Amino acid sequence: MKTCALQDFMEELKPWLDQDHIRRAEVDARGRFTLYFNDGMKNVYAIDDCVQAQLAEVVQDLRRRGIEVEES
Repeated sequence: MKTCALQDFMEELKPWLDQDHIRRAEVDARGRFTLYFNDGMKNVYAIDDCVQAQLAEVVQDLRRRGIEVEES
């Protein structure tokens, strides 16, 4: 698991932000995102500098891009 700031997470995510790369994502109440890639890989990120509303914006952005997001 990689711990990072929200801005760093978004920068790292930019090249993969479409359904051709990311199959689905999961996010929990503590801000941990798990990204499942189409090639079978998965990455887990702990975002440590944001509030729940900011996480909700990230989830909505992923959904707008056609990526399935499960919240737990």
